[in-house]
Amino acid sequence: MQVTHTIAELRQALAERGRPAFVPTMGNLHAGHISLVHEAKRHGAVTVASIFVNRLQFLPTEDFDSYPRTWEGDCNQLQAAGCDILFAPREKDLYPEPQLFKVQPDPALADILEGEFRPGFFTGVCTVVMKLFSCVFASTGGGAAIFGWKDYQQLMVIRRMVAQFALPIEIIGCPTARADDGLALSSRNGYLSAAERQQAMALSQALKALAAAARNAPANLPALEAQAMQSLRALGWEPDYLTVRQRHNLLAPADGELASAPLVALGAARLGSTRLIDNLEF
Repeated sequence: MQVTHTIAELRQALAERGRPAFVPTMGNLHAGHISLVHEAKRHGAVTVASIFVNRLQFLPTEDFDSYPRTWEGDCNQLQAAGCDILFAPREKDLYPEPQLFKVQPDPALADILEGEFRPGFFTGVCTVVMKLFSCVFASTGGGAAIFGWKDYQQLMVIRRMVAQFALPIEIIGCPTARADDGLALSSRNGYLSAAERQQAMALSQALKALAAAARNAPANLPALEAQAMQSLRALGWEPDYLTVRQRHNLLAPADGELASAPLVALGAARLGSTRLIDNLEF
């Protein structure tokens, strides 16, 4: 695996290598990330991963400085997975001057759910992803980028961004990787205490229950969502949202759509000091 740090090094490494398949990450890798690397190998002639903890998507109260940096372990995992090129820019490499030009996503999609509770988050995500896409694909004529479904809204925002800017990039979504008990794999799972880890699957269980209730008794969805929130509170969680939305636009479904339309249940809740997210299509 070739490790690059500057944009020039990355583009030189990509020269005449064919279509790239790209997996952007913030490091602290787990099996879910590695599954994306394996998927990337099916979609390109050269597999590229990036590690960059993006300051722009952290709120002032969030964990940018304490976000785990696990460089050696990350490199070992990527190399074992067959990654060809790792792009690991330092902040001065990716943002050599203050990033005053930013990508502002559609508020109708980006200011709800995660965007409501983390204002500005998707502006930071879109800006860094656009810049990483430029680093990887500007000299190759396009390629593929691989993202997980766990960050469901993020995947939708990035798909819309790529379509709006007519970028020559195929966005490929992959199913959420889960532990044996159903917990969605996440870098933030490492913040959980042993006791919290035993309780952590309650979020996915609450989403399953909400999805079943929405199909079986769709007459009062707000009450079902409130009940799902209360079920987590009773277990010691602090939920931000548990909700059912239309898959294609993340808006609330009309009453007539609850019986059969393609829907997704999404949730975000804090267990102790750790904020977890999950979703379930149904």
